[in-house]
Amino acid sequence: MSRDNLLGRLAVHYKLISKDQLVDALGQQSRDGGTQRLGEILIERGWLSEARFAQLLDIQEKYQEQLQAKAPVQPEGAAATSEKPAPPPPPPTFDPEQIESLLAYAAAVGASDLHVHAASPLRIRRNGVLEVLSETPLPAANTERLIEAVLTPGQRQQLAEIGEIDFSYTLAGTGRFRVNAYAQQNGLDAVFRVIPPQPPSLTELGLPLDLARFCNHHQGLVLITGPAGCGKSSTLAALIRILNEERRDHVITIEDPVEHVHLSQRSVVNQRQVGAHTESFSRALRAALREDPDIIAVGELRDLETISLALTAAETGHLVLATLHTTNATATINRLIGVFPPDQQNQVRTMVSESLRAIVSQRLVPRADDEGRVPALEVLVCNRAVGNLIREKKTFQIRSILQTGSSQGMRLLDSSLKELVDAGTITREAAAHVAENPSLFTP
Repeated sequence: MSRDNLLGRLAVHYKLISKDQLVDALGQQSRDGGTQRLGEILIERGWLSEARFAQLLDIQEKYQEQLQAKAPVQPEGAAATSEKPAPPPPPPTFDPEQIESLLAYAAAVGASDLHVHAASPLRIRRNGVLEVLSETPLPAANTERLIEAVLTPGQRQQLAEIGEIDFSYTLAGTGRFRVNAYAQQNGLDAVFRVIPPQPPSLTELGLPLDLARFCNHHQGLVLITGPAGCGKSSTLAALIRILNEERRDHVITIEDPVEHVHLSQRSVVNQRQVGAHTESFSRALRAALREDPDIIAVGELRDLETISLALTAAETGHLVLATLHTTNATATINRLIGVFPPDQQNQVRTMVSESLRAIVSQRLVPRADDEGRVPALEVLVCNRAVGNLIREKKTFQIRSILQTGSSQGMRLLDSSLKELVDAGTITREAAAHVAENPSLFTP
């Protein structure tokens, strides 16, 4: 087996790329006459980060050493009769006593989260499903030791005083992790969210490339919405990556905590973390208006003051990108307006109708081939008709505009799900589980 073929099999085995992506990359390699290595093509396409590629090369080297150690010695001059397919690569292993080993394992197998709970077995979340790593429950002393290994003295004190803490943690050679540690009745728990070493691209996330057009706005509000764990932060990071690579602007991000690290490229990117660099989202957003930003990215619109400041920033000439925990475009608009007192809502309706540029509401749905999850989107582009409905308190009619606005890039979530079902990408059962109208997908 050639090194490139083995590399491709390993990448698919560890769910770093899909089978279709491997076939596509091998096809390009064949058309180019083998002038490019497979890894170069995968990185160039944005399907594999350089850090993941380095990890893959290390696994490949160890695997080939194992094969050579087991290979029988042939007599000198003997020719190989046929090349037998190599057995599947050995799975990575972990040491339950070492948090670094657990985090490296979670990243290697494509997990989104590592769960460390007192009096409970270790678990990872992969493709949206919790999987048990070891059947033995962890004693409280073990979870406390694992969690404290990644805490600074200040973070330990905050956790002891407040009972919970959000922070980010970087493991050299593996990547970054967003961490929430908290106290519960059995002891200390923590959930580690795996963050890729570099910001993702739209292609890596399986998102339509036409979302990049929302980065062309120089003023207004673009919202990424959906339930927890649907990939909002990753989509926001992909849009910031485009802005960073293609525009010459000052970008300020306000996050809790900082997740994807954006190194300044054509733009200047400054990232602020709530708790470490600023007291709150609202305080950082108020300060940002005096820091000459062109673009402000807000990790989450949590309260009235933050929403009010975001609308003000969007109205006064800034491009504001933010996430919000709402289920669809109509619910998002109603939330933006409904958080204000009744006597202010008419004025806010006008502000929203004039400053809103787009809402992307997303879900992650398991693929039919069990090769990960795929995003399903609802996309609202705020045109004149949508603005009129917002001002006239007729947001319930926005659904009909979503149904008929495909020429402008709009789509309903259920329409996106139907396309995925018709293509065989997801099952009808999976679509019904997240659909606004599940009856569309039931027999």
